[in-house]
Amino acid sequence: MSNSPATTIPETQIIQPGKIQRIALLDALRGLALVAMALYHFVWDLEFFGYVAAGTAGTGGWRLFARLIASSFLFLAGYSLLLGHAVQFRPQAFARRFARIAGAAALITIATWFAFPGSFIFFGILHAIAAASLVGLLFLRLPAFVAFVAAAAAFLAPLYLRSALFDIPALWWVGLSETVPRSNDYVPLLPWLAPFLAGLGTAKLLQPLLASRRSEAGRKEPKPWTRLLAYGGRHSLAIYLIHQPLLIGLVYAFSLAVPAPAMDAERAYRLNCEQACGLNSAGVSCSSFCNCTLAQLKQQNLFDDLNLGKIDVATDERIARIANQCTMDAPSGD
Repeated sequence: MSNSPATTIPETQIIQPGKIQRIALLDALRGLALVAMALYHFVWDLEFFGYVAAGTAGTGGWRLFARLIASSFLFLAGYSLLLGHAVQFRPQAFARRFARIAGAAALITIATWFAFPGSFIFFGILHAIAAASLVGLLFLRLPAFVAFVAAAAAFLAPLYLRSALFDIPALWWVGLSETVPRSNDYVPLLPWLAPFLAGLGTAKLLQPLLASRRSEAGRKEPKPWTRLLAYGGRHSLAIYLIHQPLLIGLVYAFSLAVPAPAMDAERAYRLNCEQACGLNSAGVSCSSFCNCTLAQLKQQNLFDDLNLGKIDVATDERIARIANQCTMDAPSGD
């Protein structure tokens, strides 16, 4: 997903004109993150086609797994940015890398706009990497502790600085809105700038030591699994773009031969409702809130129409009244 040049010139990291040799370990770690990402997206696809319970990929351990994956990509991107420009800033190399990532992010936005118009990806992991790379330029020549302090500030900002001023769609990318917008991959700049800057700061601390050890140990032949992961890491952007269409196509083809069993409509509603409630962090008991809305929908004969897609939950005033009432009635916490 990004170039990973070295910062020193030992015998294993010789700088050639216009090119800096990549570090196999860093590429292998990026390849490992790709494997984890593909696994998570496969579970998401299974949920989308009904083979696992609704809400599985967005709750519990799988939700934490997704956040760890995103953090790893951003951390490695920050680490790589420092390596690529530690000796001197290379504007042309940076511009080429930024254009690739930003262009791929735009492609993801356009594709998901048509595929999932109600939850398209307007600021996902690639958007976050591109934006964080621009911010990261400010920290290339600053001490490592400054990057770590800024990372901590970025992590804490959404906990203390949320405001309705950021609720307009044009500012959703910042990450300080009071309501969480609906998207299949929402990775706003705050708090996700934190792992990027942590990676940049870590590179400042570790890279001189690691480069010295590589120089003393000499060149070692990497293990087969390392070579395979490193190959994937070197082509991470291409793999990122093609893996999900391939996976979802395979699951779709399987669904034609072996359709998923139909899920009870009420159970599916509760699972989806609790997932959305958890993402919005409304400060109420999500289980109580969802039980209340389900009861109200059934009482007002709206539940069947909602399942059939005849009701737009974003604009229907009846849904808004039910949600507001159940929010006030639900106890705090979960």
